[in-house]
Amino acid sequence: MKNNKINLALQVLPQAEGKNSYELVDYAIKEIEASGLKYKVCPFETVIEGEYDEIMDLVKRVHQVLEKNGTQKMMTYIKIQTVFQQDVTIADKMEKYEQ
Repeated sequence: MKNNKINLALQVLPQAEGKNSYELVDYAIKEIEASGLKYKVCPFETVIEGEYDEIMDLVKRVHQVLEKNGTQKMMTYIKIQTVFQQDVTIADKMEKYEQ
């Protein structure tokens, strides 16, 4: 597999007694933002654009930061779009909807 860009949609549903799930999700978004990768926060998930390995490393770091900040259990949902011959970009899917 070449180092083409892919899109990965990441949804985390963290749970911790006495903690607000939305506040925990904010830790995940901050980790994604700190990665320097292109991303788009949506109501149910965050779409990330980058090379496969760097995004998977980021997914691991998201799990680690959530555990560090008190998450006791979590469901994670991932969707991946790959085109082996070229990059997949968020803009390709979103440009006609951007205002």
